[in-house]
Amino acid sequence: MDTSVFESYESEVRSYCRHFPTVFTKAQGANFYDEDGRKYIDFFCGAGAVNYGHNNPEIKKHLIEYLESDGLMHALDMYTVPKREFIKTFEEKVLQPRGLNYKIQFPGPTGTNANEAALKLARKVKGRSNIFAFMGAFHGMTLGSLSLTTDKGSRKGAGVPLQNVTFIPAPYMFPELDTIAYMQRLLDDDHSGIEKPAAVFLETIQAEGGIRVFDVEWLKALREFCTKNDILMVVDDVQVGCCRSGTFFSFERAGIQPDIVTMSKSIGGYGLPFAITLIRPEIDVWKPGEHNGTFRGNQLAFVAARYGIEYMLDHKVEEQVKNKAVVIKDYLSKEVIPLDSRLELRGIGMIWGIEFENIPVEGFADRVIEKCFEHGLIIEGAGRKNSVVKLMPPLVISEEELVEGMKIIKQSVEECLAAL
Repeated sequence: MDTSVFESYESEVRSYCRHFPTVFTKAQGANFYDEDGRKYIDFFCGAGAVNYGHNNPEIKKHLIEYLESDGLMHALDMYTVPKREFIKTFEEKVLQPRGLNYKIQFPGPTGTNANEAALKLARKVKGRSNIFAFMGAFHGMTLGSLSLTTDKGSRKGAGVPLQNVTFIPAPYMFPELDTIAYMQRLLDDDHSGIEKPAAVFLETIQAEGGIRVFDVEWLKALREFCTKNDILMVVDDVQVGCCRSGTFFSFERAGIQPDIVTMSKSIGGYGLPFAITLIRPEIDVWKPGEHNGTFRGNQLAFVAARYGIEYMLDHKVEEQVKNKAVVIKDYLSKEVIPLDSRLELRGIGMIWGIEFENIPVEGFADRVIEKCFEHGLIIEGAGRKNSVVKLMPPLVISEEELVEGMKIIKQSVEECLAAL
């Protein structure tokens, strides 16, 4: 299998391919296939971009129909039929049944574009430059989003100071610390040295931070803190939205309504580039063209996104996730975590992490990931020092394949532990 062209001519910035040194040719459902015809179970899910499975046939047929109709492919932010149908579907079938009232902004086609738009709008609305974000956060790799992101390696790549953000300890870091009271003290103490922020940015489940699920009562208290202090609450649902947590939006479990919500990845329906920024109508103060992007009108993605929502509803994907979450937690708790007393399990819905930080071997989680690949499973890492093996399969994976993949994890962990 020839990988020399990649190694010779592709930038050294490439990353995932270093864990998965094969050349893939196709994918279907929850499986990849490489040039040698070998099948791999996918617990990576395009970093959360293909929740409804690879090449979902029900969505694919609508894309093919649109292509064969010579439908408009590029339209900037002009009015088109696919955009109209997506907006109607999203408003009437996702937002309104949940009692949510948001206007939809289409920024560039990636998650970091959605977060850049939210960041700019928050500062514009409140007339303040500072932002609160949480340690362990990942919000994107462009400069604004990167300023909200905490991992040292990503920040180092910026090459310039990343400013106007105050990082707050995440609630799991110091259980004895009331982080809400801590933030209030920063605002009230005239010697804190911290400027009042325009917004608080957060992921309700820190995925890249190591699968850290924020407590419901804490989320409610944060909403109250933001309202009390005239601060916008911005939820980044780029990776854990679109039913990944068991509900379409990850914040639904807390019964709260953020002021701004950002989405990308699986909102594209088929793995197509697409992002949206949801804005409470009263803070939609943009001037025409004040934030834009050449590919904010991805027509194929509008089609896929609309039918992705239809598929999600028709196939009761939220219910599927809740049922499969029980299977995941039960198997990992009984079969994997008891393999070593130093292991820890965290997760919700269909995003789970096995923590290997307490095993005093550098790169142990990476060894497990590479061993999984050898046995036919694609899975990635997360967390501090990449010490967490992250399970994030397509939401529509069969229970049989789900268990088969977890059996590979168990085998891989056993083999890596035996080699110590």
